[in-house]
Amino acid sequence: MYFNPSQISLAGRAFSHAEKLAGRYYRLGDANLNDLRYDVNTLAGLEKHEVSENAFAHLCRYHYQAVREPTITGGFHFYRICLQDNRILDAVNRACSFIKLPPLLLYIAAHELVHVIRFDAGEGSFDVSPEEKEQEEKRVHKITRQMLSPVIYPDLKIVLDCFGDSLSIGDMFN
Repeated sequence: MYFNPSQISLAGRAFSHAEKLAGRYYRLGDANLNDLRYDVNTLAGLEKHEVSENAFAHLCRYHYQAVREPTITGGFHFYRICLQDNRILDAVNRACSFIKLPPLLLYIAAHELVHVIRFDAGEGSFDVSPEEKEQEEKRVHKITRQMLSPVIYPDLKIVLDCFGDSLSIGDMFN
């Protein structure tokens, strides 16, 4: 199952909304938000290693060495948020309209952006043991909930209640 054009547009709006919420939560200006190096792809545009059967989104980190920019020593990291359309749509379908796609996408977007911001700021480490990744997930769940708690958004509370700490929203790999 792949997102249709309407669902892809909805995902784009969810990430735009999540960026604003994350910017407010972390007190980031537009310039700081624009400095984050990440993109979002849906299942149709993912490479084989970017597909995951364990989460709604899969965060990949890539290292780029800037050959033409000698001022950027050591290169930089770039993150790709890989939405797993099939898993997201399956969760919505299995919930029999109990879980709606828009609030679920907002939660996923906010969660993944918290990861990107934390890694970019050095508050979390991408390359850690599975136990440390589990602890990072718990921290990110908590931050995401705090960030979204003041938001008035239809059916968001249901998503927050249903997809708690015991469910893997995202996973991280190089």
